[in-house]
Amino acid sequence: MSRIPVVAVSACTKQLGLHPFHIVGDKYVRAVVQGAGALPLVVPALAELIDIHTLLANVDGLLLTGSPTNIEPHYYQGQPSKPGTPHDPARDASNLPLINAALHAGVPLLAICRGFQELNVALGGSLYQCVHEVGRYADHREPTDQPVEVQYAARQALLVQPGGLLEAMGLAGRIQVNSIHGQGIDRLAERLRIEALAPDGLIEAVTVIDAEAFALGVQFHPEWQVRSHPDYLAIFQAFGAACRQRAVQR
Repeated sequence: MSRIPVVAVSACTKQLGLHPFHIVGDKYVRAVVQGAGALPLVVPALAELIDIHTLLANVDGLLLTGSPTNIEPHYYQGQPSKPGTPHDPARDASNLPLINAALHAGVPLLAICRGFQELNVALGGSLYQCVHEVGRYADHREPTDQPVEVQYAARQALLVQPGGLLEAMGLAGRIQVNSIHGQGIDRLAERLRIEALAPDGLIEAVTVIDAEAFALGVQFHPEWQVRSHPDYLAIFQAFGAACRQRAVQR
């Protein structure tokens, strides 16, 4: 019997009352099980305590999740954040070096929302801190006064670029996805290839050009009700297939 692949899922840190916690959204771990057919392993943001190479040697994939927090801008030589911008220094310190190590080790990688931005920053790119304040782009944030089902509803076209991984998965040239982000890619890292764009030209998906294994980043949220959305499911199934291949090799 083949072994179920193990996917490391990045955690955020959050203070709840008097105690710090390491947390991950339910929809991400569910999507690993229901979409990728893998076993999620939540990895705390403890860069000073967890050896990256030992971690990667014991997993078959890496999922970088979305988060309410943003990457501290000094990592991409950006201007200081606006007052009140939520950050997670422990996650930054854990995930940015983990990305490079995972790519070097050939561990399949799926990066979503904040994870997508982490992928770009880890490889030398930069971010817009407020996409809606950049004149040529639309407002990509969700309607915060609406129920979560409305916030995560497909409401933006995704223009899949020809000749890439998304097209190879069977995604059409134009599909509908959700849009739930305030930040986005400004300068694209040299090792990244554009896989999809929003109608306003904002980068919405990338792959790592020289990656030895599956390495996809998406700005939208395919983990949301993954079994109900064929295009979202195709992404997680492709990720799961890459993880199973690594599990066999291990």
